[in-house]
Amino acid sequence: MTEATTGTDWRAWQRSWDRQQEWYMPDREERFRVMLDMVEALVGPRPRVLDLACGTGSISDRLLRRFPEATSTGVDLDPALLAIARGYFAGDERVSFVTADLKDPGWPALLPYGTYDAVLTATALHWFHAGPLTTLYGQLAGLVRDGGVLMNADHMIDTTTPGINEAERAHRHAAMEGARSAGALDWTQWWDVAAKDPVLAGPTAERFRIYGEHAEGDTPSADWHARTLREAGFAEARPVWSSPSDSLVLALK
Repeated sequence: MTEATTGTDWRAWQRSWDRQQEWYMPDREERFRVMLDMVEALVGPRPRVLDLACGTGSISDRLLRRFPEATSTGVDLDPALLAIARGYFAGDERVSFVTADLKDPGWPALLPYGTYDAVLTATALHWFHAGPLTTLYGQLAGLVRDGGVLMNADHMIDTTTPGINEAERAHRHAAMEGARSAGALDWTQWWDVAAKDPVLAGPTAERFRIYGEHAEGDTPSADWHARTLREAGFAEARPVWSSPSDSLVLALK
């Protein structure tokens, strides 16, 4: 689907998704900047990237604006977010999208390439419980070339600091309520709008059939992610960016 055939303004939908995500993560662009800095530092400015659990293609969008000679494969199962991604990137041969369930053991066979310079993902894998995420990290170790990288930016909670965690959460939610009063859409409100769009209504109904209202997985610490990635076959792994609630963990193959 393209804007010409649907009359849908895919750029507006992409911007709307970004604004909704920024309501939860005002430092979202900073984590993307660090992610791309480390891509450039470790694999160069022309990487082949796997945009894992890509959603609307937010990472791919920033990747290609910064590195015009990069290529990206976006993988997701959400039909509504993939509709936006495909519409937004229509005609850009540097980007392709694959519909796949990352919990299906055979999903890597659907990819157009056997290896990638970088696997990038953000604010998505907290939908996984620790067991399936460990399995996924093992699969990804087989997809990243030697010398390549995997980066995961997500909610990573240190359960040894409950007082800090509660204070941070209260402060963050107070700021979110202020933004909501100024008109920001939260997750539920954004999907309500999507469900009323003539083009996205069908894919939105399908995504709720697949996922339900909101899947909840685990949010283990950055140390857990780094250790699990090393056990999966990566040579090195550690956080390269963090906020009071989130971290970006980088693993080098």
